[in-house]
Amino acid sequence: MEVTGGVDGVYSHEEPLLQNIITDKYIQGMVNYKGEKFTMNNGEFGGWKSASRVLVIDCVDAFVFFGILSNLISYLTNQFGQSTATAAQNVNIWVGVVFMLPLLIGFVADSYLGRFRIVLVSSCFCILRFAFFFFSLYLVAIGAAGFATCAPAFGADQFDGQNPNEIKSKSSFFNWWQIGISVGGTAANTILNYIQDNLGWGLGFGILCISTAVALIVFLSGIKTYRYSVIDEARENPLLGVTEVLVADAKNWRITSSSNTSKDEAVEAFAGNSNAKVEEANSLLRLFPLWIICLIYPVVIAQNMTLFTKQSSTMDRSIGLKFQIPAASLQLFIGLSIILFAAVYDRLFVPLARVFTGRPNGITMLQRIGTGIFFTAISMVIAAVVEDKRLKTAIDFGLLDPPNKTVPMSVWWLIPQYVVSGLAIAFTSIGLQEFFYDQVPNGLKSMGLALNTSVFGVGNFASGFLISTVQKVTSADGQYGWFADNLNRAHLDYFYWLLAGLSTLELFAFLCYSKTYLYRREASI
Repeated sequence: MEVTGGVDGVYSHEEPLLQNIITDKYIQGMVNYKGEKFTMNNGEFGGWKSASRVLVIDCVDAFVFFGILSNLISYLTNQFGQSTATAAQNVNIWVGVVFMLPLLIGFVADSYLGRFRIVLVSSCFCILRFAFFFFSLYLVAIGAAGFATCAPAFGADQFDGQNPNEIKSKSSFFNWWQIGISVGGTAANTILNYIQDNLGWGLGFGILCISTAVALIVFLSGIKTYRYSVIDEARENPLLGVTEVLVADAKNWRITSSSNTSKDEAVEAFAGNSNAKVEEANSLLRLFPLWIICLIYPVVIAQNMTLFTKQSSTMDRSIGLKFQIPAASLQLFIGLSIILFAAVYDRLFVPLARVFTGRPNGITMLQRIGTGIFFTAISMVIAAVVEDKRLKTAIDFGLLDPPNKTVPMSVWWLIPQYVVSGLAIAFTSIGLQEFFYDQVPNGLKSMGLALNTSVFGVGNFASGFLISTVQKVTSADGQYGWFADNLNRAHLDYFYWLLAGLSTLELFAFLCYSKTYLYRREASI
């Protein structure tokens, strides 16, 4: 069958009308570096050639961030003489700040500066931040916040969500984003931790600074190929519009609940809010139940960088006669696990699942998140069992009171909990990032990702608060407490069991939520 029209007068059955309409269509809300619109079939802008440059700064940012975070608890306990509980709280608070700042930066990006400018400014902050240690930690927070909100959103912007061929690439991008983080984190856990422990922190910071400068150069090299989101200056600030709707809702509820007012007054209180504003407000409000439910997940993940490291520092870390693995370097197994499972998920699982489900992503984003929450609970069960064995080994060898003595138990016992934790991250962290990007309107993409990172921010604050509270309760009446500085007198195993129980409750609440959630119409589930 032939249809008249088109450049050559006809469209054959091999070139459907819909396909030609799609390929000749401008990509909505996107321009090139000259500020000009371009069509979907223009391969000069966006795509993997542009997104790959964003992945480079993602990898280096992870190298910098984990280069500080992975060994920070050891630095605070060994160099500053802080207790295990205090050091863990300080790490959790700092990480919490890192993940909460994106809420502010996401608002600025979506409303005023745009994602490209935020990524650029964040890179400059990363270079400047190494001048002073504690001051630099919070410059890290500012730089990391810019990356967390805008870099993944800017990278995903290089693929059009309305183009069937690019929808798959957009979903795949988030898998490779997490792989990039894991590559950077693994490099930090191996190379950088060794340098910090043996050659000095000054050299370690210098390497981080140079790496960031190189990443900035790579990022800037793609200016002419990027797709840039357009900020409509004539349009009202989307976040302010959402706030306006929420205020109107509150007034509406107050008016209708009062017996002295009429329904006409309620309608008047809500007047002026367009359907677009209401939709944007509803899209954010529907995410908050998931935001609350998932707060347990980052509490569990926070232990990877703190208590897991202190746990490994008491065990036999020797390889051969002379070499000893840095305690923080065990975290590389999380990175390796994420790299392996994310790659297998992207290249094997998704294409196979696509055959059965017909979905571009293989399974839904919520199914992916729920699977990761399940593995999070399993990782805590494994950690509790291994810690119980470590404590029994310390008792058997009479090592309860000399805390600096190495417990004759190989550190390789910890590998399963690290690997399963990495598997959980490959499912839940990537799923959450994609979900919070995909389920908000175009004008709120950075804010959506900021909401995602704020889950981890509040979760790390909650972890610090939980550790502090548990230590006060369990150390009453002169007891050592679950987080005693002498880990052989502590009970990290009890804490891990507590987190396993909380993760189980989280999974149950998540399943109830996911059964009732309706995806946005234009989203790719």
